[in-house]
Amino acid sequence: MPDIVDIAVSNDSFKTLVAAVQAASLVETLKSPGPFTVFAPTDAAFAKLPPGTIHTLLQNIPQLARILTYHVVPGKLMQADLAKLKSVTSVEGSPISIDCSSGFEVKNATVVMADVEADNGVIHVIDNVILMG
Repeated sequence: MPDIVDIAVSNDSFKTLVAAVQAASLVETLKSPGPFTVFAPTDAAFAKLPPGTIHTLLQNIPQLARILTYHVVPGKLMQADLAKLKSVTSVEGSPISIDCSSGFEVKNATVVMADVEADNGVIHVIDNVILMG
């Protein structure tokens, strides 16, 4: 089974995410055994950010890495697991709110595809970039 990075690379909806993960030197981490739960923003989600945001983040690698690790949770948490929780703590260290009462929401994003299994975890595809705070 492909790992989280291989799945993202093979999907045309994750070009911005893959470029950001590469720029932040997180590829090796996300190819490690994990397991990880990744809330993966699509290219359309990144496109919703204010103009220039991605360019600015690519110039500030520590901040980019912080935002990307906020989208990763230790362990393999499927939608059914997350539905039992009100929040999870990201690898970055901040909480991410979870709401499965009507759909599947994480912080300010809707999960548009859940439970994409990988060799080293699971991906939940989201429609917005989630930000700390």
